[in-house]
Amino acid sequence: MKATSITVAFVLAMSSFLISTNAHAHPHGWIDLSVRVITDDQGLVSSLHQTWRMDPFYSLVVFEELQQAEGASLEEGLDQLGKEIRDNLATQHYLTEVRINNEPQALGEVSEYTAMERDGRLIFMFILPLKTPQPLTVSLLSYQVFDPTYYIEVVHEEEDGQPRDDALIYNGEPACELAILPADPDPEVVMQAALLDKDESGEPGLGRYFAETGQIDCR
Repeated sequence: MKATSITVAFVLAMSSFLISTNAHAHPHGWIDLSVRVITDDQGLVSSLHQTWRMDPFYSLVVFEELQQAEGASLEEGLDQLGKEIRDNLATQHYLTEVRINNEPQALGEVSEYTAMERDGRLIFMFILPLKTPQPLTVSLLSYQVFDPTYYIEVVHEEEDGQPRDDALIYNGEPACELAILPADPDPEVVMQAALLDKDESGEPGLGRYFAETGQIDCR
């Protein structure tokens, strides 16, 4: 299977036995995101627990292909799919950038993950560790999750047009202010994205301009 980008391949299940190339010829899809920031026993931020809810069309296609695969149950197919998603995301830094006081943070390797079906949607959950746990005292943690090519849009879970309260969770100390900031791309960048054909991806880096920013402000 020849994909326009590795991220397209991952959402479309990343292997020829799961999906055909014809599925690329349709409009961009999306992922509904929620994040829980995890602290360790010392109160340091250690990881981001991410839940990705794939859009209904992608989910339907993936489930149909999994059910048609011979010699494997749906549960076994989802287990293999989860591993493939993890392995492909690892080459793209899990589509995640984390900063503390505007300093980029190195990320570790994902070892805890799962793929499942829930209410007809494909769900991928994983724990993304920071390479080095960090304190948040008098600090600002921010993150973005995005497909660099903007073939897939990633948005936090919404309700009535606003991010849900559980789209970003942090229960650590100290008490901090949580916010999900909308993207504010330059009009020229918006035009660039609008001119993409339905089976095209943008130049690497385009997705950054359309990414929401999650913030935990402990300053």
